[in-house]
Amino acid sequence: MTKKRILITGASGCIGHYISEALIQNTNHELYLLVRNPKKLQVDTTARPGVTILQGDMQEITNFSNLLKTIDIAVLTATSWGGEGIFDINVSKTLELMNLLNPEKCQQVIYFSTASVLNHDNQALKEAGEIGTDYIRSKYDCLHKIQKLAIFPKITTVFPTLVLGGDETKPYSHLTSGIPEVSNYINIIRFLQADGSFHFIHGKDIATVVQYLIDYPPQPGDPRRFVLGQSVLTANQAIEELCAYLNKKIYFRIPLFSGLANLIIALLRIQMAAWDRFCMNYRHFSYANAINPSSFNLPNYCATMSDVLKTSGIKGGK
Repeated sequence: MTKKRILITGASGCIGHYISEALIQNTNHELYLLVRNPKKLQVDTTARPGVTILQGDMQEITNFSNLLKTIDIAVLTATSWGGEGIFDINVSKTLELMNLLNPEKCQQVIYFSTASVLNHDNQALKEAGEIGTDYIRSKYDCLHKIQKLAIFPKITTVFPTLVLGGDETKPYSHLTSGIPEVSNYINIIRFLQADGSFHFIHGKDIATVVQYLIDYPPQPGDPRRFVLGQSVLTANQAIEELCAYLNKKIYFRIPLFSGLANLIIALLRIQMAAWDRFCMNYRHFSYANAINPSSFNLPNYCATMSDVLKTSGIKGGK
């Protein structure tokens, strides 16, 4: 495999850690890891030659303009989750970085969006752009604006679903951090029946897919947009698998109808943002043709709810 010069932004984040580790351990590519604080990067960057840490911020991406012109592949995981500068980072500076790449030199840009901006058919979800959180609206905005860039034909956009990951050497994703707390309420949750569905994907499985896309980039005419997720899981299946893992029996289940939920919200005078209310009514966050390592005949690290619980540090029941 020809050695490439690869830039990874957001290398100190959850997904960035898994991708950086995979490329350090499994390839001999020349890697450039962009991080704001090198102390947060827990990957062993001395494991082999050819790994360079770039201390910097997306706000100052022009400082790396000379390097960006030499990059063969850019993996853009850096994102702002909130705050005043969220649209500047997630839209303006991301577009600026892509414009600084040399369209003739750069072979591929792997851009991380979010599945929250898509509908069931993997098309843009208009509500995401209208009432989504600042994070979701910024991703929606960038998704449309990259289509006008000179390098757009070489952009591979990935849309992670619910992201899991983290351990003693990597930061935990928001979802993984909350799983232990959810399991504490199993004695209540096991008697509830909910209408909904979702996908999830572990950071290690994301890294496997990204490495595959680097080794085997889409060719002209191939799809360049991929939803990252394991097989769709219903809310009820998730509850049943959680109960089985914790050895908790289900004697009966009370259906949680949307009307009942709306009544509870009204009675308790709970304030809900427009996007939260939309999600409560939308319920089925499932996507067409979601991919994971098994899509390329590669091993899955975290494919089932039991895998999720094990990797989250939850001990099974006896």
